[in-house]
Amino acid sequence: MGFIHIDNIRKEYGKQFALTIEDIRIPEGTLTGIVGNNGAGKTTLLRLMLDLTEATRGNITIDSQPVAGNEHWKAFTGSYLDEGFLIDFLTPEEYIYFTGKLYGLQPEAIDERLKRFTRFMGDEILGQKKFIRNLSAGNKQKVGIVAAMVVEPRLLILDEPFNYLDPSSQILIKRLLQEEHEVRKTAMLISSHNLNHLTGICQRVILLEKGKIIKDLSPPHDDLDEVERYFALQAG
Repeated sequence: MGFIHIDNIRKEYGKQFALTIEDIRIPEGTLTGIVGNNGAGKTTLLRLMLDLTEATRGNITIDSQPVAGNEHWKAFTGSYLDEGFLIDFLTPEEYIYFTGKLYGLQPEAIDERLKRFTRFMGDEILGQKKFIRNLSAGNKQKVGIVAAMVVEPRLLILDEPFNYLDPSSQILIKRLLQEEHEVRKTAMLISSHNLNHLTGICQRVILLEKGKIIKDLSPPHDDLDEVERYFALQAG
């Protein structure tokens, strides 16, 4: 069955086809990358997995329970897709502690867990008495990622988490994701349009193009150069 099972999913917007996937099974504890150009269907897939949009047909189950119309998966899933997840009239602290409270965490527990994100957040986010709406795009991204990770979920879903981040922050978030996976065996779905961001940390890389799976690879056993050559050909 798989911890995550995507079964005969199709998504259309009006008459426009966006995504079709016959069958994907992802075991618990797997760090999976989803790679594709803009418009490949990455965000659509993640929105379907979080029940933020309705499939035209098919089903997605997490932990053997259907995602659509079901609360079961929400208790152990952390996610950040875009700024729409944030509450921009709160400070970063208020938002992170509010998120933790939804998962039943006490402030003291959040205080302790935030320590491992100190370098990633730097000195421009916490303690600045700024509303989220006044932060830079990169710092908004960091707040969303930290709020998703601080609850220590069994399943973490991030859409383009490297966007807006400077190179040092990109390296730090890759390390944090690796540590989270190695220590807690967290299942992760991480999307990116850049294969290099996912090389070396993912156990599986799924290549989406025009709403369909083109390649399903398991590095280091499979050759990621093949995917790089594919993108190079698309670029002409």
